[in-house]
Amino acid sequence: MRDIAFVAFLFAFIGLGFRKPFLFVLCFCYIDIVAPQRLSYFLINSIPISLIVFGLAITGWLAVDDKSDTRWSGRQFLLVALLVYCGLTTMQADFPVEAADKWSWVWKALIWAIFLPLTLRTKLRIEALALIMLLSAASIAIAGGIKTAAGGGGYGTLQLLLNENYGLYEGSIMSTVGIAIIPLILWYRRHGTIFPSDWRVTLFCFALCFACMLLPIGTQARTGLVCLAVLAVLSLRAVKNRFLYIAGAGLLAIAAIPFLPQSFTERMETIQGYKADQSASTRVAVWAWTWDYAKENPFGGGFEAYIQNRLRVETTGSGYDPDQPQNAEATVHDEQSRAYHSSYFEMLGEQGYPGLALWLLLHIVGIAQMERLRRRYLKTRRGEEQWIAPLATALQHGHIIYMVGSLFVGIAFQPFIYMMLALEIGLSTYCRRREQEAGWRPLMARPAQVPARHSLPDAR
Repeated sequence: MRDIAFVAFLFAFIGLGFRKPFLFVLCFCYIDIVAPQRLSYFLINSIPISLIVFGLAITGWLAVDDKSDTRWSGRQFLLVALLVYCGLTTMQADFPVEAADKWSWVWKALIWAIFLPLTLRTKLRIEALALIMLLSAASIAIAGGIKTAAGGGGYGTLQLLLNENYGLYEGSIMSTVGIAIIPLILWYRRHGTIFPSDWRVTLFCFALCFACMLLPIGTQARTGLVCLAVLAVLSLRAVKNRFLYIAGAGLLAIAAIPFLPQSFTERMETIQGYKADQSASTRVAVWAWTWDYAKENPFGGGFEAYIQNRLRVETTGSGYDPDQPQNAEATVHDEQSRAYHSSYFEMLGEQGYPGLALWLLLHIVGIAQMERLRRRYLKTRRGEEQWIAPLATALQHGHIIYMVGSLFVGIAFQPFIYMMLALEIGLSTYCRRREQEAGWRPLMARPAQVPARHSLPDAR
């Protein structure tokens, strides 16, 4: 039945997509994030659904979509440069077979991030992409939140919709992404027009935010807790009474502690000192190995270069285990082929200094561009413009949370993040096109108007 339902869904989208190719774009975003074909037992799981819809989206845009006002951004050229550079390092990789396997999905993520902004010509398309991204991630976050609220969870044991350690289904990655999308959820609650704001939309958005905040508890991912703290600090920019916000947040955190699982609090306590936790000690050792490796290989070793690491890790405890007491005596562990557990060191070890520089420049420019848009449109009073500054702020906050979370998780090429980056580029080019075409600037004097609900797929 799952296979039949998915086939019907796919053919319905293909039929509509020949009339509105942007639907192919949205369909691919959903498939790339959720991977619903993996829910199938046999038929759909054996077909390259993602690649098929990927091709349909690009072909449909080339053949049918209006490209008269398409504009390129400097960040798309940075993405092209990163794509070419990663291709070159893959050809010279230390482990060609393993590198080719990772390259098989990395190039699609980069190509998609380059292509996606070209389709974001209208506000409706920008909003539709944001909504599809939120709902796709929500299908995973809601499942994890319900299981956590019901008393489930545990480090490496919480099943997020699929029982796989893949993409967003990995606990630390989903915790990071879940916290990063909270600002975007709150933006949609106030400025969404596909589903206009009412009590149902408000209830769903707040419930989804709560589910996202439960993810670090259910997955017991320390990265998620750090990201949640960063979100709390960034939210100070938007609140009117900061003192009350800080006091309320502090009281809420204190009140929540007695309800947290003991295993969660014990694992979070290991943040204080990495020497007492084998996992944290191993990460530090891998980072030190990667730094030394980059000195000898400044252009990196290609994808999956970490396979060759050999480490001796010393800890002052037996590692995180809720059933065993910590051991005060030092213990030495031999480790090998341990992953980077950091996007920064992932880029350094695999792509070397040039790749790391391109990656950092891409994200720093994106955050700076969102700050420029936020300031430019922050005080505008035109109703059709009031969604721009809040969206720029939400994307910027999500981007910063990702950059902090990626310190501890290897998600340098996570497709969801590149969709968010493409959304930023699309917003920037949309605003620039409006300004250049009509000599248009944000106005401060006109009374605000509530934007009407969109009724046409390509409404501006």
